[in-house]
Amino acid sequence: MGFVKTREELDAYYGLAFRKFFDAEMLGVLFETRPGIVERLLPPPLEPAEQPGGMIFVANYPRTNLGPGYHEGALFLRCTYEGEVGSYCLSMPIDDEPRMHNGRDIYGFPKKLANIRMERSGDSVEGWIERNGIRFVEVRAKMTGSLPELPELGPMFLFKAMPGADLEPGFDGPVLLVRQKTDIEMKTLDIGTAELVLRESPTDPWAEIDVTNVIVAYHLVSDNTMRPGKVVAEVDPEGFLPYYFKMTDLHTG
Repeated sequence: MGFVKTREELDAYYGLAFRKFFDAEMLGVLFETRPGIVERLLPPPLEPAEQPGGMIFVANYPRTNLGPGYHEGALFLRCTYEGEVGSYCLSMPIDDEPRMHNGRDIYGFPKKLANIRMERSGDSVEGWIERNGIRFVEVRAKMTGSLPELPELGPMFLFKAMPGADLEPGFDGPVLLVRQKTDIEMKTLDIGTAELVLRESPTDPWAEIDVTNVIVAYHLVSDNTMRPGKVVAEVDPEGFLPYYFKMTDLHTG
């Protein structure tokens, strides 16, 4: 492939309308937090869900329809948009640079490169995420039972924006709110308890989330299909600016 893609290469790429993940393995934690934290971290026009909380996961994707597998983590807060309950993605570390484009540039997932591991041994499952020398997320779970299906988590809400080329505060073009849904074809689902550790990090401030209760931990193996996203609104750029920099490490000198 060259810098300028051929019509055949473009047709092959855009022919993959769905992003597929085969035998995806995920260690997840559903948690509760304080209402004030959710209210502070949700960009308008998103609003807090009735029960303040969210989800953290560490995942291994062995194979995708876009190339080799990789590891990923994510932090979501429960939210609503025009009455629909869903999840807002605060952070999504990933350990493979070629896989950043689709999630970040197309949908708006706030991806950063990180070191990520997740392993299961019997009923014990462990996962961690590390950047800039800090292991800022650790999950140690014990599986104690199983479920026939995963609870409905709703769509994901994401934001797409392009920083201004003039280096002035703001963006070139509109800030877009995107709604995206992923279908999960479950193969196995085990649930249990977990110890969750969030460490202070200046570039990955997951410890801002005061987890007041770990509701449940789960270990899921599934085939996942990411549906195409849809732009559902244009967002006030001045109001969104303080929330944008979850996409990058903000250095000021």
